[in-house]
Amino acid sequence: MNRFRRAGERARVGPPAHLSDEALVGLVARGDERALAALYDRHAALAYGVARRVLRDPQLAEDAVQEGFVNVWRGARDFRPDRSRAASWILMLVHRRAVDLVRREEHRRADSIDADQPPELPAEDDAATGALARLQREWAQRLLAKLPDQQREVIELAFYGGYTQSDLAARLGVPLGTVKSRMFNGMARLRELMEEEQWTTAISAP
Repeated sequence: MNRFRRAGERARVGPPAHLSDEALVGLVARGDERALAALYDRHAALAYGVARRVLRDPQLAEDAVQEGFVNVWRGARDFRPDRSRAASWILMLVHRRAVDLVRREEHRRADSIDADQPPELPAEDDAATGALARLQREWAQRLLAKLPDQQREVIELAFYGGYTQSDLAARLGVPLGTVKSRMFNGMARLRELMEEEQWTTAISAP
């Protein structure tokens, strides 16, 4: 965790404070550690909250945040601002890493219980399920990118951040009714987009 702070402290001049998250990710893609430190300063607390909701354990949550930001560093070149906001992308990486750590801990506990039993080979169905889930995530991100920014923001923060509608109202500084309206309209539009895409796929299939 501290490596991101140190990266910013080593530099006399960091990235301008007015730069957007998307611009900072662009600098990270070019190897700018100061930009990564700036992103960490902006989003580490929120990312920790996301990881803590999944993991419950403070140390594991910190590990998830650190490893999530390592993935930000490694994956910055692949970030697509037309598909997702940078903040949501960062939270998604941390959330995904937290889920991975939960699975690792479950496997570790299972291994300690079944140490005397021969290991089982992974089933092909498990690999297929993982690939399908990855495709579904990519599809969802692509559809979310088609929503108006305000609708996409509440849906992404609710899904990746685990925020309730009341939390979102307080965080965004808008009435609860506004959050509910954006959520309702955004989900309705998502359903329309899903139906349209499925229809297009159906009529174009050989």
